[in-house]
Amino acid sequence: MILKVENIAKSFGRNKVLKNVSFEMDAASMYGIVGENGSGKSTLLKIIVGEWKLDHGTISVSGRLGYCPQNTLLFSQLTVDEHFRYFAAAYGIEKTESTDRSESLMDYFNFRKYRKEKIAHLSGGTQQKLNLAIALLHRPKLLILDEPYSGFDWDTYSRFWDYTNQLRSEGCAILVVTHLLTEKERFDRIFSLEQGELT
Repeated sequence: MILKVENIAKSFGRNKVLKNVSFEMDAASMYGIVGENGSGKSTLLKIIVGEWKLDHGTISVSGRLGYCPQNTLLFSQLTVDEHFRYFAAAYGIEKTESTDRSESLMDYFNFRKYRKEKIAHLSGGTQQKLNLAIALLHRPKLLILDEPYSGFDWDTYSRFWDYTNQLRSEGCAILVVTHLLTEKERFDRIFSLEQGELT
């Protein structure tokens, strides 16, 4: 088992955003969670990755976790290459491996030509490509994606879905959270988050 979420609850004041949310994911599985804006999807993800504390419940993650948030976590005055070096150091990836991995990701998602550009000069779509590539840099066993393909052009969108097939073949579990889920046939299970509960 890669991820086990048990009876997660979270409130902000009197607003109960999550109510006893539970689910499990095995290796090589892909789950989707859909819900309206404001339904608590991003709150759930931030709790799973440890960004926010939960009020009640437990979470267990086995293996490396990759997180691609809806809002890119990038530094405007750093270049694409500098981001890869920064996050490789944070992940503890040695230089040769991180170079090979970043080169491969830039080629696959077609943004190598921007490697020397500062983030401030890149389009939103290219920033999102880098955001995803950083989440993949350390070969996670659990990949959590919050609205991952917003801003992608059609080629990148297609490449994204093809890449999920490769990840699953390597045993990676993938959790996609979005307000609009496409490619439903690719998923092992799709949940709906409504009024703080998964159905």
